[in-house]
Amino acid sequence: MGWYFGERLKSKCRAVIGKDTRLSSYMLEYSLAAGLTASGADAYIMHVTTTPSVSFVTRCDGFDCGIMVSASHNPYYDNGIKLLNGQGEKMEDEVIRIVEDYLDGDFSAFDGADIPFASGKAIGRTVDYVSGRNRYIGHLISLATCSYKGLRVGLDGANGSAFSIARSVFDALGAKTFVIGDCPNGENVNENVGSTKCEALQRLVRENSLDIGFAFDGDADRCIAVDERGEVVTGDEEMYILARYLKDRNLLAGDRLVCTVLSNGGLIKGLKAAGICCALCDVGDKNVWDAMTKHGAVLGGERSGHIVFSKYETTGDGLLTAIMLMEAVVEKKQALSELLRGYKSLPQTAISVPVTDKTAAMEGVLKLAEKLERELDVRIIARPSGTERVVRVMAEGKSEEGCALACKLLCARILENCG
Repeated sequence: MGWYFGERLKSKCRAVIGKDTRLSSYMLEYSLAAGLTASGADAYIMHVTTTPSVSFVTRCDGFDCGIMVSASHNPYYDNGIKLLNGQGEKMEDEVIRIVEDYLDGDFSAFDGADIPFASGKAIGRTVDYVSGRNRYIGHLISLATCSYKGLRVGLDGANGSAFSIARSVFDALGAKTFVIGDCPNGENVNENVGSTKCEALQRLVRENSLDIGFAFDGDADRCIAVDERGEVVTGDEEMYILARYLKDRNLLAGDRLVCTVLSNGGLIKGLKAAGICCALCDVGDKNVWDAMTKHGAVLGGERSGHIVFSKYETTGDGLLTAIMLMEAVVEKKQALSELLRGYKSLPQTAISVPVTDKTAAMEGVLKLAEKLERELDVRIIARPSGTERVVRVMAEGKSEEGCALACKLLCARILENCG
């Protein structure tokens, strides 16, 4: 893949590479660097860092592309490669398709030939670029307008990319920090910690009487908060707080927010009452960004805690989300739970069904979902995961019983399809 990008971008391509803490990230990082330099490109290595930091550095330091080695919220034995264009945005779908074709042995983009190796002076260079990570930390600190002195803040680094960066940022801003998930060993990323498993952070907040807590995922592009009572604050609830905060400061362009079809209906109703409209898009951070660009929105995100602030960055950033929530708490002089007044979630059930073949598993599922929506008066989203061998099912309606029944019936159909 590194080899392909070096050849495709030509003209002495400069690429910046980051990685999370999982065991295979080191192997993939150096493989990418080898491929890039073998094609004549220069590879700048940021080492362990966050996806948003790679996006920031790509955009601000004039790189041709950014590459992040991470499987986000997945277990350590999974891994992936996120590709960013020169603006720090997720790479265009057409480019992704060509890359995947090339990996599958289709060399038609190169007139049917494989990519030539560089030699002699044409070989690219590998550059240690940890300074880029430090510039990103400075960027985050500069965005805060308030001191957090006197506030007790819990941080869960998920044993991933944010394990040291988060503490550096919040210590610099004056908070008293309590940190967990900061001992990565290559195999424990997201293991009983992080934004998908907040129980450890909830205990930390309750046992130490903290004011607030933030849990990140493996590459820190997501953030889920925990309020002063130790209760989880989802991405939907974070967007409710942030949209109202920005509107109060006349910073919410068009009084509009972008959220996905998985967002709770309570978010849409609560914001409507506050004079804010929600534009819906398909699931996925790239879809959120594309919709924000289309609607001119400055805020958008997902229930998972992946939130984008277009004024500052072109991708979701868990640390930036945490800073913005802290700004709202400090400026409003209210606890996080108090900022959620007016928000009421609709009953919602979500299930992830492990499958061996995602295509076969979906046979007839959407048709059944339409039938159940009519009969049970629920809203259903059923879709294969983009990163795991699971089918995700969500049902939302007037009663918990109706939602649970819809998920149960769809789950049974999915398992039946898988034999």
